[in-house]
Amino acid sequence: MPSQNNHWKNFFFSPWFLVGAVLVIFGLLFSFGRSFYQDYQMRAEISRLQNEARNLSAKKLESLEILKYVQSRQFAEEKARTELNLVKPGERVAIIKSTGQLKRSGQIDEKMVEWNNVSNPIKWWRYFFSN
Repeated sequence: MPSQNNHWKNFFFSPWFLVGAVLVIFGLLFSFGRSFYQDYQMRAEISRLQNEARNLSAKKLESLEILKYVQSRQFAEEKARTELNLVKPGERVAIIKSTGQLKRSGQIDEKMVEWNNVSNPIKWWRYFFSN
């Protein structure tokens, strides 16, 4: 009986058993590390997709608000006024000519031309200290 016990003792302390045990432990650690990394990647992907879903939901709500505004009467009136130059019955329209139009028509004041050719600090000086 002692010889059989000695046989197992020699087997467990042999270099082949030690190499095999190290390889098994290394394989287990490698698989654990790989599983841990895959879990980390999946959690990061889930987090990214949840953020994207929140952003898309907010964008959808914003788009619905814009759609509701575009379908409103107020939007139609605004577009009719700005793009088609329409007015409501009873309203009066005031047309203000720009300086370019005034120059062409000859109605521009010479004082305006004088002020346009002067630097800004000098304009302020004249504004505060001239008659």
